[in-house]
Amino acid sequence: MKLHSPATAGLLSITAYDVGYIDVNGRRLTKSFLLTPQRLIDSWPPASFESLGEADLQAVAALGCPIVLLGTGPRQHFPAHRLLRPLIERRIGVEVMDSFAACRTYNILMAEGRDVAAAIIIECAN
Repeated sequence: MKLHSPATAGLLSITAYDVGYIDVNGRRLTKSFLLTPQRLIDSWPPASFESLGEADLQAVAALGCPIVLLGTGPRQHFPAHRLLRPLIERRIGVEVMDSFAACRTYNILMAEGRDVAAAIIIECAN
């Protein structure tokens, strides 16, 4: 699905997605990543929801955004409370959803000028 918004000029937005990839400003990503309107970290480690660890969420918390959208892959999965500890301790709001829903929600919040981060898991096909 292609996504477009004129309000996002100069910011990082999700421009397309499908099974196995997500495009950020036209750049195709096939591995999990972290995204804010100003920054893309294309080397976020988790390759699946099952491999998500507390250190991965510490990296998300370090972004300093008050809102985090956690895209857990093709299906919505809720992480254990202990994994969310780095975000909870910093009073960061976390919304958990499937990765495509997180992409759409990120674009809406980013276009509204919100300080938001998306932590998106793309499951690697093997």
